[in-house]
Amino acid sequence: MKILVVDDEKLLVKGIKYNLEQEGYQVVTAFDGEEAVNQARDSSISLILLDVMLPKMDGLTVCRTIRSFSDVPIIMLTARSEDIDKILGLEYGADDYITKPFNIREVTSRIKAILRRTNPAPRDDKDVFVSGDITLDYNFRRVTIKDRVIELTGKEFDLVDLFVKNPGRVYTRENLLDIAWGVDYPGDVRTVDVHIRRLREKIEENPAEPLYIKTKWGVGYYYKKD
Repeated sequence: MKILVVDDEKLLVKGIKYNLEQEGYQVVTAFDGEEAVNQARDSSISLILLDVMLPKMDGLTVCRTIRSFSDVPIIMLTARSEDIDKILGLEYGADDYITKPFNIREVTSRIKAILRRTNPAPRDDKDVFVSGDITLDYNFRRVTIKDRVIELTGKEFDLVDLFVKNPGRVYTRENLLDIAWGVDYPGDVRTVDVHIRRLREKIEENPAEPLYIKTKWGVGYYYKKD
């Protein structure tokens, strides 16, 4: 698989590239935001490691721009520890974030986890699941609602998959964080809220009054089959 590493610290990029290549990945690099967007148009890119602080175009803008034409998994790299940077990254379409300084083993572990979720073993092209108006195509990891194809990120697809297969079951934010992100994920439950809000904006006709992903006030979220 090919990974795009984007950071203006060339020594850091060199180190990440070396370690990822030792893991068997093909690695391409970019050192500014504009170059990152151009590289991301390569459909063979499997995942992007994207720094927040970049010349020419900051990482958050890069992330939002990439999301306009691709659902490739994005992990944000940030030297800041403020929650707002993490939340903005998720709001703009990132799948995960890692705060600098980091252990390269953490980076490779996160990459492997995301790629396992977004590149499952091949299935038969008839392998679909239907729940009311929602159809999930696992071969293409695609969601269709009332004949309308919805473009989702890998994490958003995972959440829809979990909800529609368990209609009526209420998941706390802690449940969703453990199931969808893993029990070792260092983020907090606000990550879940951001993804649910973003998911509703895509699948609901009126996100303020959702028909599918409902809120159980004081508890969590659940799926209501139409």
